[in-house]
Amino acid sequence: MHTLPRDGLALSSLDEQTLLPGTKGLPLTEPLRQGAIGVQGWNVLRGDTSFPVAVLKASALAHNLAWMKAFCARHGATLAPHGKTTMSPQLFAAQLANGAWGITLASATQVQVAHRFNVRRVLLANQLVARADIEAVLALLHEDPDFECFVLADSLDGVACLSQAVTARSLARPLPVLVELGLAGKRAGCRSGEEAMTVARAIAAADGLRLAGFEGYEGLLVTHDREADIRAVNAFLAQLVELVKQADQDGLFGGAEILLSAGGSSYFDLVARGFHGVAGLSRPVRAVLRSGCYLTSDHGSYKRLLAQLDAREAHGEGLRPALEVWSMVQSRPEPGLAILTMGKRDASYDEALPTPLVTHRPGSAAAAPAALPPGCEIVKMNDQHAYLSLPEGEIRDSLRVGDLVGCGISHPCTTFDKWQVLLTVDDAYDVLEALNTFF
Repeated sequence: MHTLPRDGLALSSLDEQTLLPGTKGLPLTEPLRQGAIGVQGWNVLRGDTSFPVAVLKASALAHNLAWMKAFCARHGATLAPHGKTTMSPQLFAAQLANGAWGITLASATQVQVAHRFNVRRVLLANQLVARADIEAVLALLHEDPDFECFVLADSLDGVACLSQAVTARSLARPLPVLVELGLAGKRAGCRSGEEAMTVARAIAAADGLRLAGFEGYEGLLVTHDREADIRAVNAFLAQLVELVKQADQDGLFGGAEILLSAGGSSYFDLVARGFHGVAGLSRPVRAVLRSGCYLTSDHGSYKRLLAQLDAREAHGEGLRPALEVWSMVQSRPEPGLAILTMGKRDASYDEALPTPLVTHRPGSAAAAPAALPPGCEIVKMNDQHAYLSLPEGEIRDSLRVGDLVGCGISHPCTTFDKWQVLLTVDDAYDVLEALNTFF
């Protein structure tokens, strides 16, 4: 049973693979063909799965896919969502089927995974420097000339390294390279416009390479001062636009179009507006957004930031949180404390601890889980345990060992990498299908 569009990716091997007992989140006592998961009749609220289990709500995924497609259409932007968020071929397929131009990735091994499942265009939004990694990407391009891979450079050494490797490989066409513009004190990227133009000229002159565009990552400009953040983001985007205009005036670009790319999951509306309408150059400009967390959103850091985006956008309902981790109460050692069967191995904790949302007792007559009262909070996690603090009141008496607790998370990137298999569910928490990750 497939609930997501597949866009022609080569996913049949995932349907046909055998899942073995011990697969995290699954209640297996014997091998099971993955494609048969949707007909097992499992329901999370009945306690049919193993716990903890990570689930994606199918209705929220469908809403978010449609929302982003409409957003890009309104703003004249192209989407190449960051695949490192999920590293799930089934979710790549759904994004491509909903109009994504390609998939953004962060490493050579991620590029290999995407190519294995027949993704045809990737943007490697990271520096490609290790010899083995360069060779891995060039091997794909050599063996599959129709496969497209855009890479980054922010130094003359990086340009020289790429040029030497490509020249030795004799690819069918030049390797497209974008100059990365960075921020002082932050991660990779040229620290000034002058430095970026020096790298751009080196790319344009290098054997085997062509200058494809400029890119940056404005998501590092997130502080507690939102007004200052917005000013800083807009200034950064304006600098990228000016670099494109200068490089075009100098005749540095190759290819049929110019790529101008940014867009994390915090301020991608500002990116779309900042890049909209860049025209009058020697060739068309493609504004490429790279937000990846839009697909699942979250109940923490992105939920707060996206509430501000919704206010700026003012265009109906915004993105919905789709990702939840469900666990079971395994101990009630103190009146104000419940210990859950999940921990740092199961849910992200780098941005914030999980948010307890709802509870349900398997076998009860309740048709839906009940909201937890205000004051319920995950205050600590060990590797396999979460400490749920319970406020004064009825919840201290009613929550029992064996009850289920559904939690939202903050920062989906570092929850997906803890699961090889996640389950999509409908709004009644019936299990529909399995999704795989490759980290």
